Amino acid sequence: MKEFWQQSPLADIVEKVQAGERLSREDGLRLFQSHDLLTIGYMADMVRRRKNGDTVYFINNRHINPTNICVKRCALCAFGVDADDPRAYNLSLDEVEAKVRESMDSNPSEIHIVGGLHRDVPFSYQIEMLERVRRVMPDTHIQAFTAVEIDYFAEQSGLTVREVLEKLIAAGLGSLPGGGAEIFSERVRAKIAKDKIPGSRWLEIHGEAHRLGLKTNATMLYGHMETLEERVDHMIRLREQQDKTGGFQTFIPLAFHPKNTALEGEGVRTTGFEDLKCLAVGRLMLDNFDHIKAFWIMIGPKLAQVSLAFGVDDIDGTVVEEKIFNAAGSENGQAMTRKELTAMIRAAGRVPVERDTLYRVIRTFEA
Repeated sequence: MKEFWQQSPLADIVEKVQAGERLSREDGLRLFQSHDLLTIGYMADMVRRRKNGDTVYFINNRHINPTNICVKRCALCAFGVDADDPRAYNLSLDEVEAKVRESMDSNPSEIHIVGGLHRDVPFSYQIEMLERVRRVMPDTHIQAFTAVEIDYFAEQSGLTVREVLEKLIAAGLGSLPGGGAEIFSERVRAKIAKDKIPGSRWLEIHGEAHRLGLKTNATMLYGHMETLEERVDHMIRLREQQDKTGGFQTFIPLAFHPKNTALEGEGVRTTGFEDLKCLAVGRLMLDNFDHIKAFWIMIGPKLAQVSLAFGVDDIDGTVVEEKIFNAAGSENGQAMTRKELTAMIRAAGRVPVERDTLYRVIRTFEA
């Protein structure tokens, strides 16, 4: 009796995945063009089991966005505003420290900090902010600053990227998030993020971070005006960088939310079908990444739960007060409890594991 996938036009790709062979650009494009979501999911789930068994990770973390004032007014962004905008805010160091102290009762293993590029906030603010966070919560990992922010700090301070990273590490920085990658295609970046660093600079900064011993994440923003070919090219460039420096931990596809952005009238929200396919294709193309994350704030808790059968082994965490995607129309809330996360994972037949930022196990929640 034939397996169901042997009837699929993707059967030759299934055989490559079963054999552990690397998929080509053409394979990736065929996967994105296919409507055979179950076969794609079957392959992605096979790879997930091979890498992580039935473990699904989450983290107890706290997000802090120090400012939404930003000199780069990207068309894709609903978060950044001008300094004179009524919605503008800029947290003082005391206010940032107060937010960290508020978090102490929940004992997060990670403080996650990203924000806008504020012209009047000096690089010294970032250093002192990290020092204060570390002083209040010395055992908590600090994941902070996208590659776009790192590049801006270098421009502000006159330092090299390596020097900026060294100073931030000395102040308490533990890893970099994956934001700012968007889509590496310069054609698309010219339309949605023309003032942002190019994709090559994003990769360069993450490569430098890896060489200094930092682990980082990688993202891809999809569902705006990119082509399927550009999605695949983005993944391949990440895969090539990982071959070189090996410092990426997690790939996080981010579904574009057009509300309140300059692109609001030009696009629609992604579909669940598309979201699951993006996660699954990421699992298949990025064979040298250990983890694929479904950020539940972006696609919703229910679809994030379904994605656990489509190659995903991480659903992020408790988060608390996420502002960036919320500003773009995310209707999925800003926080989930440990109890909610573990229940969601268990209901999908997986084993919930609380991790720290570096994927060290804090606690396994047995059935």
